Amino acid sequence: MTPPGPTGDEGVALRPVPPFDEAATARAVVDAHGMVTGWSEGAQRLVGHPASAVIGRPAAVLLAGDPPRGTLRSLIGVQRWNGTATLRHRDGRILPVTLLAHRRDLDSGVDGEAHEWLLVSPVSRDQPQPDEDVLIGWSLIQSPCTMALYDPGLRLLRANADMERVMGLSEAEMRGLRVSEIVLDPQGERTEELMRRVVATGEQQHLEAVLQLAGDAHDSVWSVSLAPVRDPRGTVRGVLLSAHDMTEQHLARQRLALVAEAGVRIGTTLDLARTAREMADVAVGSLADFVTVDLLPDIDDDQEPRATTLPRPVELRRVANQSVLPGCPEAVVPLGSVATYPRSSPAAECLASGQPLIQQVSPAVVDRWASQAPDRAERMQRFGFHSVLAVPMRARGVTLGVATFSRHRRPEPFEQDDLLLAQEITARAALSIDNARRYTRERDTSLTLQSSLLPQRLPRQSAVEVASRYLPAGAQVGVGGDWFDVIPLSGARVALVVGDVVGHGIQASASMGRLRTAVRTLADVDLSPDELLTHLDDLVNRLSAENDDTSGAADIGATCMYAVYDPVSRRCTLARAGHPEPVLLRPGDEARVLELPAGPPLGLGGLPFEAAEVELPPGSLLVLHTDGLIEARDRDIDVGIELLLRALDRSGPALEDICDAVVQDVLPARPGDDVALLIARTRALDSAHVASWDVPPRPSAVAEIRDRVSRQLEQWGLGEAAFVTELVVSELVTNAIRYGEPPVQLRLILDRNLICEVSDVSSTAPHMRRARVYDEGGRGLLLVAQLCQRWGTRHTYRGKTIWAEQPLPAA
Repeated sequence: MTPPGPTGDEGVALRPVPPFDEAATARAVVDAHGMVTGWSEGAQRLVGHPASAVIGRPAAVLLAGDPPRGTLRSLIGVQRWNGTATLRHRDGRILPVTLLAHRRDLDSGVDGEAHEWLLVSPVSRDQPQPDEDVLIGWSLIQSPCTMALYDPGLRLLRANADMERVMGLSEAEMRGLRVSEIVLDPQGERTEELMRRVVATGEQQHLEAVLQLAGDAHDSVWSVSLAPVRDPRGTVRGVLLSAHDMTEQHLARQRLALVAEAGVRIGTTLDLARTAREMADVAVGSLADFVTVDLLPDIDDDQEPRATTLPRPVELRRVANQSVLPGCPEAVVPLGSVATYPRSSPAAECLASGQPLIQQVSPAVVDRWASQAPDRAERMQRFGFHSVLAVPMRARGVTLGVATFSRHRRPEPFEQDDLLLAQEITARAALSIDNARRYTRERDTSLTLQSSLLPQRLPRQSAVEVASRYLPAGAQVGVGGDWFDVIPLSGARVALVVGDVVGHGIQASASMGRLRTAVRTLADVDLSPDELLTHLDDLVNRLSAENDDTSGAADIGATCMYAVYDPVSRRCTLARAGHPEPVLLRPGDEARVLELPAGPPLGLGGLPFEAAEVELPPGSLLVLHTDGLIEARDRDIDVGIELLLRALDRSGPALEDICDAVVQDVLPARPGDDVALLIARTRALDSAHVASWDVPPRPSAVAEIRDRVSRQLEQWGLGEAAFVTELVVSELVTNAIRYGEPPVQLRLILDRNLICEVSDVSSTAPHMRRARVYDEGGRGLLLVAQLCQRWGTRHTYRGKTIWAEQPLPAA
């Protein structure tokens, strides 16, 4: 009997492989000094010299002449060399051979040498070999790469076995057909277009195609290369298509992209519910068809969530859910409500074990749910749930809840890679939710105190010099809702705000904090004073409605004075909502009450506010205050106003001294209300700090404006900022010419920052967008945003102004 041959890892019998013919390759080893230290049988066969006649001798004796100097120099510092050499055979014949030389590094202790060279060359084969053309044909057919050969008319000639497997067709069935006829898909037509380009140009083409092949339940991603096949004269005689299945790599990239997106979109605020919604929004569509986030009910309490054994049955509060279907029809538990989860549910099981799990929804699972939670079983059957993934939400060793991911539209079930991805997303969300929970708990206990505190340091700005005072009422009255603020605006302008919420206590202080925040937010939009008060009035109405719905408290009432001063034009625009009028003291003049149009208190709704504009010379004092300064129980309000005017007339130049004098002379010994006092001394930016130009509405004007800007910066000693400023000016002016309406004006303001403003009469505001790769435009505002500290748009009665601020170069 013939003994069985060797077997491989899977028990398949292996055919015997003939040993290598070592004599088919000539090998020689040459040390760093050029001495031969090794000589193979193939070398003897090639040159005729035995090893005994060569080893220990210089390799140069084998050459038919001296080696070229250039060849020796080319060996310095390289690891491999290849070329031709002319050797002399033992019988005297001249042998031109091809050589491949490898440098091998040695230990320094071997004969004192650091390296040697291994030289190899093929020896001519004496026996005839199989037809190589036949071998090449076999290699095409049996290649593990998906390959097909097409003629110049793009008709299939040959297809290898893997192409037949992928297409589900034999070569005979595909022969003579084009790609677009074999694959009925837009990607097939795209591939055919590139094949035409290969035939026309002789250049190789590449593409990535997403296809749903016959017999596959989902799309697959392929990397396709199209290479020309040329004859000896270089004429393209066919196109070789080779494709590689990149589906797994594509899915891996998608998972990485989803993780990156989760890092950006989850945890943008310290709001617990919003963070949970952000996680659900990220996962829906890309990972699951339906996502729920359920938290333990007691994480809203002041105590730390339990990290011990969970209660049975598990109760969870629904915080967020999202679906690929509008309105989340799959949801059974309403948002905000607490529901009981059976012990066998994925949510309860993963919380009990502390480990994520994947559950395939089989008929047995649905039957079990039908007995424990019939409403959920009905939804599972109706929408065709087939795979569920549950991940516990833990942060800092504390269990917060569970995130559940379900599929009913995507046909493929969850796999291990999906579980790892869900864990990563859930971990990010859990940490953000825990941060939000901790922040909310601390915020709830300190909101009243924090919201009643005014800014300890006013922002730096050049428009006005300011001083302020805040004096709370007595302890018996309680902390009120007076506030003041100084808000830097675009164009070196500044907003001065003083407000007063009616009442005292927690409600008044909390409302004051919200109004002050709203004013700063509206100020960032650069609204005019009357428009800002209109929006603030709407907010107060909404706050009053919320109080009525929740606590039944009385309506919120508030007053406010809002002023915007422009140091370039030296004009101040003011509007008031039921607030005491400010006091103005111009240089060399007496203090007087600045008469402004009366506006209703905030919260009445439906009544207009009116703004007034006044010119303020440099050094003018503008005094804003709340009614607690001038009102008192034992005197008339006119007496308080007169005391204020006298105190200002007698005051010295220092603003802090003025504040002290006003408080001392006007305020009663025991004030019955909070007092907020804000005094501002105006400054001006003269023509040496402002430059403006009218811009002709033609594209060629951009270059002229850049030159003028460059010269102006040189005059200001800001040559270092010219490059960035010219880019910003070019983008803003070009936008104004292209999309705005003339007249267009450019203004540069040298303040603490360098301010660039472009104005036109159009009311359309620009928006920064993300340009696609081949878009010719859409990057201007993105460039401005990257180069500048701030940028924005403010609307005026005559149009709009786009502005950008850049820091001044360091001195």
